Amino acid sequence: MGLHGVKAVFFDLDNTLIDTAAAGRRAIEEVISALQSKHRYGEGEARAVCDKVQAKLLKECHDPAKMCITDLRISHWEEAIQETIGGEANRDLAAECYYLWKTTRLQHLTLAEDTRAMLTELRKGLRLLLLTNGERQTQREKIEACACQPYFDAIVVGGEQKEEKPAASIFHYCCDLLGVQPAECVMVGDSLDTDIQGGLNAGLKATVWLNKAMTAPVDTSPVPHYIISSVLDLPAVLQKMEHNSNAKLETDHMAGSNEAH
Repeated sequence: MGLHGVKAVFFDLDNTLIDTAAAGRRAIEEVISALQSKHRYGEGEARAVCDKVQAKLLKECHDPAKMCITDLRISHWEEAIQETIGGEANRDLAAECYYLWKTTRLQHLTLAEDTRAMLTELRKGLRLLLLTNGERQTQREKIEACACQPYFDAIVVGGEQKEEKPAASIFHYCCDLLGVQPAECVMVGDSLDTDIQGGLNAGLKATVWLNKAMTAPVDTSPVPHYIISSVLDLPAVLQKMEHNSNAKLETDHMAGSNEAH
C-alpha cells in the first residue's frame, strides 16, 4: 500500500500494540494469590500491598546511574510490605513478589494475530517503526516477550535516548533512522500527552489517537488528526488519508488548469 505523502508509520507499544494494562492486572492478581496462599496474608492486606506498589510505579523516577531498575522495583515491594504490615523489612519476600509480578506480566504480553497480520500488510508499502517510552531493560524485555521485532524496520526505546516522547528530538531521530521527513510520517498511540503531543511537536504528517474506551479528552489536551477505537482501524484511516490526498491533488490540478486558460 504505497500512500501519497506517507512513507512511515511510528507505533507506540504499551496499550497500543500490546495490552500492558491487562497483563499488569493479571500479574497483580497472581501476587495477591501467592501472598494469601503461601504467606498467610489476608486478602485486604495483600491488595493493600499491591495498591501501594502500583502507586509507586506510577510515580517512579528512575536514575540508571544510581540504581538498576530491578533493585528499585524490589524496593517498591519492600516499602509497600513494610507500610502495610509493619515490622522488619523483608527483602526476600519483596524480591519474590517482584519476580512473580514481572514474570506473569511478561507471559501475558502478546501481539495478537490480527495485529501481526495488519503490520505485515502495512509493511508491504510502508516503513514501520516502534517508538516506546520507558526504562531500557523493562521495554526491551517486553519487546522480547511479545516477539514484535520482525514486524518493524527499526525499534527505538526512549530510555536509550537523550529525550523521550513528547520531545521532538526523538521523533526526528526516528525519521533519520528511516531516511524520511517528519511530513511523511504518521504516529499511532494511546497517549495524548506523549504520542499525540510528540507527533505534533515534531511536525509529523498526522497523529492517530487510539482511544479504546472512546472517552472524551479534556479541553487542554492536544488534538489528534484522527481517533480510532482499535489499532486494527488504522488501515482505514491511512486509506482515508490517501483519498483526501488524491482529492487535493485533483483539486490543485483543476485549479492549475483553470489558471492556464
